[in-house]
Amino acid sequence: MLKKTTLDIIIDPDVPIPIYVQIIIQIKSFIAGKVLVPGDKLPSVRKLSRQLGINPNTVARAYQELEREGIVRTTRGIGAFVGKNTKRVLSQQRSELINKILDYLFIEAYHLQYTKEELRSLLIRRLEEWNPEMSVEKDSETDTRI
Repeated sequence: MLKKTTLDIIIDPDVPIPIYVQIIIQIKSFIAGKVLVPGDKLPSVRKLSRQLGINPNTVARAYQELEREGIVRTTRGIGAFVGKNTKRVLSQQRSELINKILDYLFIEAYHLQYTKEELRSLLIRRLEEWNPEMSVEKDSETDTRI
């Protein structure tokens, strides 16, 4: 069923993450949290750019990246919709992407002066919050590979 969605996207100009990436992250988060489901219509580029007070090209770039990743599908003149996420990512590409994200996390954690133990504890807690069905074994809490 098609439903129009108003997204509560928050842009923080003070973080070192480009605005279009902030939009991508938040849309992906809405999908992961089931706020958005396949078939939902995203706000138009013009509408979202007005809502956020940013250049429409920034929103268009975010939507293009999401479409390239297979997360969003766009139909010219009709709009952008949450896709069925049927695009297959090769295992190697998947691993490379998550490792780049982890590298960024570790760099930021270093500059924020997190210890390995603080970061490990935070990651375990957030993982459990994100997917409560997935339990983290006690062995991983004593693992020092992070």
